[in-house]
Amino acid sequence: MQYHYQSADQAWGYSNYVAAKHQQAVDPLERVVRLASGSAVVIFSLSSCCMCHAVKRLFCGMGVNPTVYELDQDPRGKEIERALMRLLGNAPAVPVVFIGGKLVGAMDRVMASHINGTLVPLLKEAGALWL
Repeated sequence: MQYHYQSADQAWGYSNYVAAKHQQAVDPLERVVRLASGSAVVIFSLSSCCMCHAVKRLFCGMGVNPTVYELDQDPRGKEIERALMRLLGNAPAVPVVFIGGKLVGAMDRVMASHINGTLVPLLKEAGALWL
């Protein structure tokens, strides 16, 4: 199983991170949007969450190499988690999947898309699958 792990600060770019530090408060929702649009498939996760593990396995089993942000290993992970909860309407914040920069949702939405056959076309459209 292979994921592309990246800290949120790495992905956002060091110069943006330094500039943001000087602005005092960066909108966490804006940060989520930037991170989510950085790769074809982005998963916000917690390293100890079994549902997060299952969704990562699903994508890897399909031949997709998602970018995974483990929020419990990020110093600003709690801020991102709260922003994700706002996006999802106060539902549990992880796992949350973005494909092609668009919010797919939590595990229930991902599995529903997989079962009804709409997940593979989404992945192809985003460039995460070629077959």
